[in-house]
Amino acid sequence: MKPIKGFILDLDGTVYLGARAIPGAPEAIAHVRARGLKTVFISNKPLESASAYAAKLTRLGIPTSPDDVITAARVLATYLQRTAPKARLFVIGEPSLLDEMQQAGMTLTDDPARVQVVVAAFDRTFDYRKWTIAFQAIKFHGARFVATNADKSCPVEGGEIPDCAGIIAALEATTGKRVEFVAGKPSPHIIQTAIERMGVRADECLVVGDRLETDIAMGRAAGARTALVLTGVTRREHLAGVTPPDFVLESIADLKTILPPI
Repeated sequence: MKPIKGFILDLDGTVYLGARAIPGAPEAIAHVRARGLKTVFISNKPLESASAYAAKLTRLGIPTSPDDVITAARVLATYLQRTAPKARLFVIGEPSLLDEMQQAGMTLTDDPARVQVVVAAFDRTFDYRKWTIAFQAIKFHGARFVATNADKSCPVEGGEIPDCAGIIAALEATTGKRVEFVAGKPSPHIIQTAIERMGVRADECLVVGDRLETDIAMGRAAGARTALVLTGVTRREHLAGVTPPDFVLESIADLKTILPPI
């Protein structure tokens, strides 16, 4: 096996839960960096900008630059800049995502007849009005349909809350149209962006995350090695009958146990 040169680290459920770092996470990441190995953080959750995520990590004792945070929102914005520059969007999302789309040169509208692209995202303010606008834009006015991520739930302190998969399912069921592009994990687009940022090969990376169906599936498909942590959504019993990742760790604090001695 090639030596590991880069670590692609999920955030929610892996590095932190809510406002608290997973115990031992800052020390584990400091240990990786002290060895001269590269780190980049990825997140499907479009509730904050890369700068905000970097600031949060820094507050939690993990000094991070915004350039080292790759979000599904950033990947989606880049994709739309390339395929639909200056498109008129209707975004089912929260203020940070709307700001990111506008900064990418997109125009926002809630007039179904003017919408060219509907963006579905994790949105704690999703309601019938937003559903109806998106439905009409897609079904009757031919709007494209894309999404930041397709997670079923988001890990939080004390459990989980619904994520973007439910919004995608609602629109697919009512419009009869399938989402055409999903930016976040397990899509190859987000991991490719992370690999390019670090300047390493996929088979020189370790993807660390808490979900079999996103983090681990994405890493495996890209040819990277994978490490599952049990601090988020996936439990040890979920491993029965599935192809296991390369490593199963109780938490990210155990990362140093899979690195050879200095």
